[in-house]
Amino acid sequence: MPTLHINGKNTAVDADESTPILWALRDTLGMTGTKFGCGQALCGACTVHLNGAPIRSCITPISAAVGQKITTIESVTANDKVGKAVHAAWVKHDVAQCGYCQSGQIMSATALLQGKKKPTDADIDAAMAGNVCRCGTYVRIRAAIHDAAKTLA
Repeated sequence: MPTLHINGKNTAVDADESTPILWALRDTLGMTGTKFGCGQALCGACTVHLNGAPIRSCITPISAAVGQKITTIESVTANDKVGKAVHAAWVKHDVAQCGYCQSGQIMSATALLQGKKKPTDADIDAAMAGNVCRCGTYVRIRAAIHDAAKTLA
């Protein structure tokens, strides 16, 4: 039984090591904040952090995460200064419409701001390019990221 380090805790996961991280989180551990979108790493709804970098959990097997640090939306908006600022900016700018992609969007935005304090529009577009919002809230997403960056300055 593999053990994963999730949100600061070692957690035994009763699943085969070829199981995608997404299904270990959602089905095995009941952590439903990370969403299933396309299942092919094309939409970003399943984004989590692996050692601080955004990854697509729908295609990343548990075996790739053993001994690594996984951070999910449940932790980043509760325990991370940058994640909290991003989440607050999301609410302030009414980013979410249907909301389905938002946990993945927030995870990517948080990773961006953890690495770049003052991102340009081009930085934001590049960092967020793998996260699809079918409601088309991209303008509000960009505004929220800029606002979160100002809050953190």
